[in-house]
Amino acid sequence: MADSNMTFSIAVDNTDKVGEELIEACRRALEICGGKAETYAKINCPVRTGTLRNSITHKVADDGKSVAIGSATSYAPFVELGHIQEVGRYVPAIGRRLKNEFVKPRPFLRPAVENHLTEYKSIIESELKG
Repeated sequence: MADSNMTFSIAVDNTDKVGEELIEACRRALEICGGKAETYAKINCPVRTGTLRNSITHKVADDGKSVAIGSATSYAPFVELGHIQEVGRYVPAIGRRLKNEFVKPRPFLRPAVENHLTEYKSIIESELKG
């Protein structure tokens, strides 16, 4: 009858290396997804001078667990979400008085993410398998 007690030892522990490679795969996947989302946002971005479109960027978090896409321009949220304005107020930056009480949203960031979730999932899966 065979002995039911078995002993074994691990000659090399690669746990840390596997963890590091997993983090790097996540970081690569998020960088690729962020770049694609940035491109889609620039395609969908309304353009008057190009400043808003050119300001769109992405950044992978230092911990490698998330990616942010956005714009540093002060007016990006107003374009993305729409806004109320004071009719008749003169705005020197555009050289005219405001005519409409409400400016409709012209989303470019949210659709860049939400409309491509399947693609991003595929990218992440591919990087994690590699």
